[in-house]
Amino acid sequence: MLTAIDTTESKASSAQVASASNEELAGPVTATAPAKLSERFSSIDVLRGVALLGILVLNIDYFGTVQLAHDIPVGTPTNDFAGPHAHLNLILFMIKWMFFEGKMRGLFSMLFGAGVILMTTRAELRGSKDSADIYTRRNMFLMFFGILHSIFIWNGDILFDYGFVALLFLYPLRKLKPKTLLWSGTLLSVFVAPLGVVHLLGAGQDLSLSRQAASIQASKKAGSLITAEQSDLLKQWNARVQSQSPTPAKTQAHLKEATSSYLQQVASNSEGLLDGFTPHLDLLMDVLSAMLIGMGLMKLGFFTGELSYASYWWTAILGFSISVPFYALGALKVYSSGFFFLDLEKWLFFPYYLTREPGSLAIAAFVMIIIKSGLFKIPQRLLAAVGRTAFSNYILTSLICQTLFVWGPWKLYGKLGYYQLMYVVFAVWTFNIVFSFLWLKMFAFGPLEFVWRSLTYGTMPPMRLGQKNNLGAALA
Repeated sequence: MLTAIDTTESKASSAQVASASNEELAGPVTATAPAKLSERFSSIDVLRGVALLGILVLNIDYFGTVQLAHDIPVGTPTNDFAGPHAHLNLILFMIKWMFFEGKMRGLFSMLFGAGVILMTTRAELRGSKDSADIYTRRNMFLMFFGILHSIFIWNGDILFDYGFVALLFLYPLRKLKPKTLLWSGTLLSVFVAPLGVVHLLGAGQDLSLSRQAASIQASKKAGSLITAEQSDLLKQWNARVQSQSPTPAKTQAHLKEATSSYLQQVASNSEGLLDGFTPHLDLLMDVLSAMLIGMGLMKLGFFTGELSYASYWWTAILGFSISVPFYALGALKVYSSGFFFLDLEKWLFFPYYLTREPGSLAIAAFVMIIIKSGLFKIPQRLLAAVGRTAFSNYILTSLICQTLFVWGPWKLYGKLGYYQLMYVVFAVWTFNIVFSFLWLKMFAFGPLEFVWRSLTYGTMPPMRLGQKNNLGAALA
């Protein structure tokens, strides 16, 4: 995607960057003077709102039903690919993988990296002496919130990983040139992250074992005698196939685990957090690669609308041209195979990072075209409100979904079909937008954003917002 983006040095002047917004995932420059609403880059808020809402399109599957493979509707209590809604579910499955899977998380990670550039650049231009300390505390508290979220609310947390990677890598890399950041993130994504996926899934071993098993079975069918070693390989392959095949027993076991008592879930989440404390290589590279690209793009002015229309159009066209055909073909291949696990690995998981960054950039570029054109102003402002309260909305979404599916009286977990889960997505989106709009009519920060800032800086910034500065006045 580097060919689609003008990689000259950033067009933003020091003064422009100095007056840029404090990003919610990076933080303001000083403890006593958070950036004003007028100092924010609204384009970044809009993009963050898009990413935050879009992430739920994938997360709803984890909140709402059993999945025996990553974001694949197989092994669910409802047979989603039989009956009158089979084609609707297939179309939805393809749309998710072509436009949402990985791409919304990738965009959100890029914006996190952009926020690091905003925070540190503004701090240095204002002569702040404690920006490193603020940055460190900010991300340590983000990790702490992630731990609480993972244990007490939902074990699909991403905040801990963001804080961990930011704390470990981003601050010393902030001075790299845009081209270096872009190439580093791209190389990590294209070459390193797929190796993590292959290792995590065991895809390399699966492919090797399947070929050997096919050769042995062909020889056996031709009447040749097979050795004890070959017989053992066949047993290994059959055991692997069996372990990856959905069964009613496995579905019921997952249902029982997911709908256990709250205390049991807390204990299980705590155990899982301790067991998986050391992040997997692929997760580190997943987050870091996108953040580095986001840092480079921020320096180039990509997220602030400073590039030409042609740059955004070519980025969108090339990005979608790479990401969409890959997964249109891949989704049809795995569907025609009955979602056989080896086809999932070959057609969806292995090319994951070859398509994620191009797809994420294409979506970002398309949104930037809309922003630059001035179209859909009210939807933009509503999305910006969600982006400004992204932390609060992220946790709020987990609370709503856990209440609907597990904690509350409805107990909807495993009861909704694949397409029906999207009804919940639309309802939660509505709640996110209305909550953000109403909250920001009165307050300068989201509730959790306010807590996070206060803990980070040891002082509480002004919370109330004057009527003439609020979002309601802007929408009127």
